[in-house]
Amino acid sequence: MNDPTASPIVLFDGVCNVCSSAVQFIIRRDPAGRFRFASLQSEAGRELLLRHGLPADRIDTIVLIENGRSYTRSTAILRVVRGLKGAWPLLYGGIIIPRPLRDGLYRWFAANRYRWFGQRESCMLPTPDIRRRFLE
Repeated sequence: MNDPTASPIVLFDGVCNVCSSAVQFIIRRDPAGRFRFASLQSEAGRELLLRHGLPADRIDTIVLIENGRSYTRSTAILRVVRGLKGAWPLLYGGIIIPRPLRDGLYRWFAANRYRWFGQRESCMLPTPDIRRRFLE
């Protein structure tokens, strides 16, 4: 895969336990390997944030880069589940809920995630079999 931006890219907080679990969840439900990943703390993650006009120190949201556009918070999550195997795409129907309501819930959860689920000392290290899906 020559152009890493040709596939949808999920940027995630690499030290967040919930975020790292979410990446594993996506990987298991994306057997075709459509989604690529980078932690927000990585050089690739910071570069993509800046390229899309987002602050490089932003770690309070998941970001989806897809077809040259960036999506954050609840919209990013809904667009990701739309691309997963199984019944998960049905959750995309939640897009009809007004974004301020969806994002308000997202912000509340994000503000409490470290307290509720903890965080890692360092970013998640992908196993060799999925390493190709992570941007360097």
